[in-house]
Amino acid sequence: MHKLLLPLFLVSSLSPAVLGQQVEVAGVTVAAAPVVLPDAPQPQYVAMQAGESSSAALFGMADEPQTAATPQTATAAQTTTPPQDETPAQRKARAEAELKAEEQQRMVGIVPNFMAVNSGKALPITPGQKFELFFKGAFDSYQFALAGLDAGISQAQGSDRGFRGGIGGYARRYGSNYGDNFDGNFWGNAVLPSLFHQDPRYFRMGHGTVLHRALYSISTTFRTRGDSGNWQPAYSNLLGNMIGAAISNVYYPNYPDDERGLYPTLRRGLSVTYQGTIGGLLEEFYPDLSDLYKRHRARKQAERVAAGVQAQPEQR
Repeated sequence: MHKLLLPLFLVSSLSPAVLGQQVEVAGVTVAAAPVVLPDAPQPQYVAMQAGESSSAALFGMADEPQTAATPQTATAAQTTTPPQDETPAQRKARAEAELKAEEQQRMVGIVPNFMAVNSGKALPITPGQKFELFFKGAFDSYQFALAGLDAGISQAQGSDRGFRGGIGGYARRYGSNYGDNFDGNFWGNAVLPSLFHQDPRYFRMGHGTVLHRALYSISTTFRTRGDSGNWQPAYSNLLGNMIGAAISNVYYPNYPDDERGLYPTLRRGLSVTYQGTIGGLLEEFYPDLSDLYKRHRARKQAERVAAGVQAQPEQR
């Protein structure tokens, strides 16, 4: 459902040598994974098993030497595995904690990323929690700002001429843009996933070659996790996009652009599906870029300190 084109730039700008190459880490050659869509993403990064961060694996960069895991680290890792005797109340509490953590996720501190499971695994959520995630995202201030930006661009380009110009035209474009996002997400992320027992979230892979991960991300447009944990055709997403596009016939003008009817409905539904694919790519690769940026800043900071230069506060 996203209207962001950064992932296209991300995938196209990465060096082709990264795709399918072998990466040497600490004297050990790690072969790139074949381009085969997995049955389920794993929460552990393949590169991290070789003592390397995910961004280093993605961009072929060797990380600094890692110290051996301490007993405290090993204990913390073991606690991530659910106990065999976990009670239903404990399981519910753990699912609530996972959901609350997801609701704090944002990209660059602005763009909500509530529907992404960055670890690759999570407990199934209830219908009530699916609606909770939807409303959390639908009424986020970012969505209102995005609708305003889209409306301004649409008016500047003269799109949907039936809305005409001026303040009134902008208001109608604003309402239609927000309505498109609201309707599609309402059906595709809340109502239909509850009926079909499907999980509307994106389960990030987080390991493997760029091509492998990109193909996995694109495939999630057409397949999704069921509440049972098995992969299923993404009925909720695809039907939700089409239902939202059909509802938009109520408020889109029919003259002179002929924005109503079968063809415009299909066009809008496919457009939203395409935008969702772009959003999935962003959810897959953004943590790698964020980690790479943080490593770059830390390295520059260390260089300044080593040179005896005090770092100046960043200018906003």
